[in-house]
Amino acid sequence: MDFHAHASKLGLTFKNLDLLEEALTHRSFLNENKSAKAHNERLEFLGDAVLELATTHFLFTAYPTKPEGDLTAYRAALVNTNSLAETAEKLGINDMLLLSKGERRDTGRARQIILANAFEALLGALYLDQGYEAVDAFLEMHLYPKTGEIVEKRLWQDAKSRFQEAAQEHHSITPTYKTIREDGPDHDRHFTVGVYIGNEEIARGVGKSKQEAEQAAAQAALDKSGW
Repeated sequence: MDFHAHASKLGLTFKNLDLLEEALTHRSFLNENKSAKAHNERLEFLGDAVLELATTHFLFTAYPTKPEGDLTAYRAALVNTNSLAETAEKLGINDMLLLSKGERRDTGRARQIILANAFEALLGALYLDQGYEAVDAFLEMHLYPKTGEIVEKRLWQDAKSRFQEAAQEHHSITPTYKTIREDGPDHDRHFTVGVYIGNEEIARGVGKSKQEAEQAAAQAALDKSGW
């Protein structure tokens, strides 16, 4: 792989390109490539801590009148797996990752976790290579801009809470949830849940637990209704 090209695509320059290679190397790659140097889990550990500090400082400064509880919720939405994976995808990190053949075939939630972890590992690598200011500048360009939408659309709330508030505002009714179907063996159950306003089914969601399916149904209802 051409890590100079990867760095350029990310808008970065590395003094030590081995750090970038390590950040983009998933543990599974080492199983099939004995010559590989290291996987990215240590850098992910470091990057997670740097990310928390950087986003905390950004939010503390950007929202000087918001209480601690709101800032914590904003931060959780900004740095959750979905948000980091989406950012990593836009940066093209998915195409840069060193993965085993099996991991490369995986999609969905499993790939999101890998992408989010790689993004944190990248931050760890950048921190070691160039320091905190370089990480903060990178986040200012690629992650912090998402905050406005998170706050404006109340994405810091979970989907059920947001849909409940919207349903009460538009219809003065609290939505209800019903389990429609359960599939799969005991160790791998999948639940299909419907969300209703009164007797009308608004949307359905699927998850590995009833709670996850309810959240998926609520998000589907928000998407469908445009609230």
